[in-house]
Amino acid sequence: MPNGPYLRYVALGDSQTEGLGDGDDIRGLRGWADRLAEQIAGHSPGLRYANLAVRGRLTGQVHTEQLAPALAMRPDLVTVVAGINDILRPRFDADEVAGHLEAMFAALTAQGACVATLTFPDLARITPLARPVGHRVTALNEHIREAAGRHGVIVAETSPHPVVTDPRLWSTDRLHASPLGHARIAAAFADALALPGSDDAWTRPLPDEPAVRSGLRAVGAELRWLGTFLGPWLVRRVRRRSSGDGRHAKRPALLPVAPVAGEPSLLRADSHSNG
Repeated sequence: MPNGPYLRYVALGDSQTEGLGDGDDIRGLRGWADRLAEQIAGHSPGLRYANLAVRGRLTGQVHTEQLAPALAMRPDLVTVVAGINDILRPRFDADEVAGHLEAMFAALTAQGACVATLTFPDLARITPLARPVGHRVTALNEHIREAAGRHGVIVAETSPHPVVTDPRLWSTDRLHASPLGHARIAAAFADALALPGSDDAWTRPLPDEPAVRSGLRAVGAELRWLGTFLGPWLVRRVRRRSSGDGRHAKRPALLPVAPVAGEPSLLRADSHSNG
C-alpha cells in the first residue's frame, strides 16, 4: 500500500519514462514521470527526483543499467515501466522480460521502496499494423500483474480503459504518448498511489472529435506514418541500431522538484488537445 509522503523518487524505464512525445530534445522533454514528480512535490516540498530512463532500452538493459544506480539512491518511491521495446522485437520472450521486471521489483521492495508499475494498452487499437503483437501485450500484462502481486508492487491498470487508445493521447509516431497522454499516465500513477487530490478522472473518455477524417485523408495519413516513422524504425532494426545509442539519462541524480500549477486542466474531459 502507498505510504507517502515521498522524499526520494526514482523513475526507471525507456522512452515513455524519458518523456518522448512531451516536448523535444531542443526545448527539453517533460513526460509523465516529471509530471508525477511535480504533483508529489506539491504535497512533499522536500522531494528529490531522478529519472534514469533512456529511449530504446530493452527491459534487460533497464535492469542491468538502471537498477544499481537506483538502489544506490535509496529511494522511497520507484516507478518501473519497460517492455514495449521488447514486444516489438521479433524474438520476444514474455517470461524473460517478466523475469527482468520481477528482479527489479524484488530488489527495490526488499530495500523498502514503494514500487509502482503499469499495464500496457492494446497496441492494435493505436495502429492496426500492431495487431500481430496484440497477444504479446496481453501475455506481458498478465506477467506484470503476477510479479507485482508477489512483491507488493502497485499496478496502475491502464489497459482496461478504452480512453488509453484514443489517438489524441498519442503523438504522431503512435509509439509515444502526447502531452495529454503523458498527463493521463501521471494521473493514473497518482491515482494508484492514492496521492492527495488524485482520482479516477484519467479513465474518463474524451469527447467525440468534431470532424471525422475522410477515407482518402486516412489513407494519406497512414502512408505518411509509414514513411516518416515505421520506415526509419525498421531501418534501425535491420542495422541493429537503437534510438538510444550514445544517450544517457536526462536526470541521473536526485534533484529538487518545483511543483507546477494548473496541471488538472490537461485531464479535463472537455480537452481537445492532440499533442
